[in-house]
Amino acid sequence: MQLAKLASIIIASTIKFIGGPLTGAALGVPWLQTALGTTLGMMLSVLVVTYAGAGIQKLIDRYRSRKPRRFTTRTRRAVRVWKRFGMAGIAFLTPLILTPIGGTAIAVSFRVGRLRLLTHMLVSAAFWAVLQTLLLYQIPGLTGFFSHR
Repeated sequence: MQLAKLASIIIASTIKFIGGPLTGAALGVPWLQTALGTTLGMMLSVLVVTYAGAGIQKLIDRYRSRKPRRFTTRTRRAVRVWKRFGMAGIAFLTPLILTPIGGTAIAVSFRVGRLRLLTHMLVSAAFWAVLQTLLLYQIPGLTGFFSHR
């Protein structure tokens, strides 16, 4: 596989998880390599936000006013998921509903330990990358898989 194709898959999945499988399918990359690139892309995002996010959170805390914070519908949902399912729920929903950046930011805001966060996100990324890639590659004509006779 060309390095440029792999880089495209990784970059696409750092922003929005489904971008990795879509990019891999569009470029005709084998499903396993697409799934690996998608996992790498999400984990790259998770690593950056995890390590930069802690510093950003400290900076925000330092300058945040002491007034009570208002909860939005979005933050209420995040708290509800957190209370019911914990880090596993956040990690599970990250590739589906949240973005890799958004899910990691939520976990960092709940002050999840780095090792725990990285482990949960890696398991979730690998699971969803394989599942989404395999499902996406079953769409006729998308990858050229069915055009070879």
